[in-house]
Amino acid sequence: MDELTCFKAYDIRGEVGVTLTSDIAFRIGRAYAAWRHPRRVVVGGDIRLSSETLKAALTEGLIASGVDVIDIGLCGTEEIYFATRELRTDGGIQVTASHNPAQYNGMKLVREQARPISNDNGLLEIKALAEQNIFSPIVHRGSLLPFDNRPAWVNCLLRFVEHPPLRPLRIVTNAGHGTVGPALDALADGLARAGIAVEFIRLHHRPDGHFPAGVPNPMLAENRLVTQQGVIDHQADFGIAWDGDFDRCFFFDERGRFIESYYLVGLFAQHFLQRVPGSRIILDPRLTWNTLDVVTRSGGTPVISKTGHAFIKARMREEDAVYGGEMSGHHYFREFGYCDSGMIPLVLMLQIIGNSSQPLSQRIADAQARYPVSGEINLTIDDPAAILQRVDAHYSSSAAQRDDCDGLSLDFADWRFNLRASNTEPLLRLNVETRGDTALLAEKTDEVLTLIAAQRSVKEML
Repeated sequence: MDELTCFKAYDIRGEVGVTLTSDIAFRIGRAYAAWRHPRRVVVGGDIRLSSETLKAALTEGLIASGVDVIDIGLCGTEEIYFATRELRTDGGIQVTASHNPAQYNGMKLVREQARPISNDNGLLEIKALAEQNIFSPIVHRGSLLPFDNRPAWVNCLLRFVEHPPLRPLRIVTNAGHGTVGPALDALADGLARAGIAVEFIRLHHRPDGHFPAGVPNPMLAENRLVTQQGVIDHQADFGIAWDGDFDRCFFFDERGRFIESYYLVGLFAQHFLQRVPGSRIILDPRLTWNTLDVVTRSGGTPVISKTGHAFIKARMREEDAVYGGEMSGHHYFREFGYCDSGMIPLVLMLQIIGNSSQPLSQRIADAQARYPVSGEINLTIDDPAAILQRVDAHYSSSAAQRDDCDGLSLDFADWRFNLRASNTEPLLRLNVETRGDTALLAEKTDEVLTLIAAQRSVKEML
């Protein structure tokens, strides 16, 4: 029995034809059914060239197990989350590899109410069943029902418009030739019907699985240039770009400057606390000071959760939090079933900027000045645990506060850092922030990186 290496901590990702094939997709469908015993499951897929083939094999595995499959077609991952709840199905599966290179694909799996399935609550069991590939004989087949759930999804997004913009806005959007283009068009039509004046300047809008402009991943600096220039050329109020399955979004201010999502978490938290005073707000431990400050000053209760959508969603439900945000561009909403959405932040930003005399750059300028950040630094490391132990030994005795909920977080008087291992790759991820001191930020970032480099050199000599 060969191990299926496409199973990761939160989802399924693999190179098509190598670690993820149609046969494996079929077995995943059978395994999901054997583990979950669902009656109905929603499926959808992104624009990748392999998505339709893999989705067909997955669907056949489900149908062969007696499951009725509702296929909502080309869609974003958040549309699977929404349809699973809206149609009250027993689960949902999105075929996508998000921002991974074009030769990759994968799946994101949820159960009823769009509750995530990860290694902690079922994904390992599905993996074992798919590897064994021994399933009960087919007694009766399920059925396939194509279904357009997008109108209901758009209506859900429009419910987040509490105060329509007082002035018309011009927004540059970059779909990256990913899945978001048709979904954005549907939302734009809905906004127009609601009388909301927004002009969208659409870049790389047509879905194309060849990704002629490069893989849709705005976290890569080189992928931001088109959006930045588009905002400047069109004198837009702001810009927004999405990853391939648009469950993450990234903003640019009116000058075309990329905004670290960390600052947006504080901005959206403040927005929701004005609407729902005293609410709980979820944040991840990588960068915290600004969000803690904003939430506390706004009368809310901040709650730090382990990084990752499965952990954030579980904590959102546990705390009944109105909003949660990660510095990676994921934003979670109680009114969206505690799930993440890459489109709701656009709707929120239309209201925040459209009802303010300040441009986006000024709305976040104070937070950027008070808490400058290094930006996430990714380091390829063979033995992340050993490096973490070395850094811990070097700094922990002088730290004023530590948090081990996700990697190593150490707070000092004027600076803090989080160093954590990736759940899916041999990487260490470093984030550093200070209290208003950019010189100290550069000094301490270099200091931690030098310590890590020295430890790597020692290990290479041994």
